[in-house]
Amino acid sequence: MRVKVSGRNLEVTDALKESVISKLERFGKYFKEDVEAQVTLSVEKNRQIVEITIPINGTILRAEESTDDMYASIDKTIDKLYRQMEKHKTKLEKRYHGHDTIRFENIPNVVNDKEDKYKIVKTKRFAIKPMDPEEAILQMDLLGHNFFVFTNAETDEVNVVYKRKDGNYGLIEPYF
Repeated sequence: MRVKVSGRNLEVTDALKESVISKLERFGKYFKEDVEAQVTLSVEKNRQIVEITIPINGTILRAEESTDDMYASIDKTIDKLYRQMEKHKTKLEKRYHGHDTIRFENIPNVVNDKEDKYKIVKTKRFAIKPMDPEEAILQMDLLGHNFFVFTNAETDEVNVVYKRKDGNYGLIEPYF
């Protein structure tokens, strides 16, 4: 597995690069040699952010973590990526019985079966009234939710506003 390390708002030191590469080398036994992991280290205010993306056969394993220490962010991201690989392994084993780029025999079976079963426990129905995105954000904040579905008054399309991890807001405008 190849590892590309880049920095955003940060000069990537040799120590950081070596830390990331040494931790990702352990993942090399799970992938074929042509797989490339892309690691982005960035700093925003006092947050040290690590993003790791590994594309494999049309699937993307991606993990992102932020703490106030870059090395802690690296460790947390690696742990999150490992859990994603375990879930992906279980999913593919059930579907294809092990025909993919991941060598499953090296990944221990730690995934809980309850995590693989998605169960809808509640259904809500509500009227969608036309409004602009700013009003939808106000409604979302009043309700204390992380997202809000509404009809955009300008386009007459269903949109979603959501609160991002960085405290800002996002707008999803689907098209058909």
